[in-house]
Amino acid sequence: MTGLVQGSALTTRTALVLRHDAGIGLGNLGPVLVEHGYEVQIVDTPAADLSAIDPSAADLVVVLGGDEGAYEGAVHPFIDAEIALLRERIAAERPIFGVCLGAQLLAESLGGSAYKGPTTEVGYLEIVPTDAGDSSPVRHFRGVPVVQWHGDTYDLPEGITTLATSGQYAHQAFAIDEWLLAVQFHPEVTAEMHEDWVQRWGGELPEHGLTADGLRADRARYSDDMQRASRALLGEYLDGLTVAEASSRSEHVSAL
Repeated sequence: MTGLVQGSALTTRTALVLRHDAGIGLGNLGPVLVEHGYEVQIVDTPAADLSAIDPSAADLVVVLGGDEGAYEGAVHPFIDAEIALLRERIAAERPIFGVCLGAQLLAESLGGSAYKGPTTEVGYLEIVPTDAGDSSPVRHFRGVPVVQWHGDTYDLPEGITTLATSGQYAHQAFAIDEWLLAVQFHPEVTAEMHEDWVQRWGGELPEHGLTADGLRADRARYSDDMQRASRALLGEYLDGLTVAEASSRSEHVSAL
């Protein structure tokens, strides 16, 4: 476990980040976490002993994206270990934020299922908030194209609130109350990260009818708005955690 960035001396919260690939990192989410008083600690899950982590200790767990499938525990043993950790975290109803593979892992952890989808979403694409999504942090992405780069999807068990859909996939975001939020898209991607992804995985673009230069043109057109929406989404989610924490503390004091 390594510290990536730290907040000020007033930091009182810890964000534990489960990272699956160094190139698929926190991106623009990191500064927002620090501004909200979180000390960020990174765990590279493929090489970590996840059984040594207390699932409830951190104030927030962030589960990032990756190339692996959430259904590939037989190929990547850390996947099953990570799902076990997340299930304990969920049972304690401790805050979790998931991105792409992170959303798929959370779906599995909740009793749903992740699997290979019928098509691949790549590029700056729009998601459509549901009615519930319009009252959630996901609403900041209405009309704002956001990076997608995935071919997997997931089903959710009953009782989980879907916050957004797209033309190709029914599940683009979901939540449980204020403490769990997961998105299939990639709000974290900076311009630098996007260029790295284009260079790493650009060879697959022609099969999706795309080109590297086309994605770069879309980045120039949409990235600034996406960055603002990303900041608003995570910031509102974190503010909601603070409000929920204060309310819980007040109720505890009142009960004494």
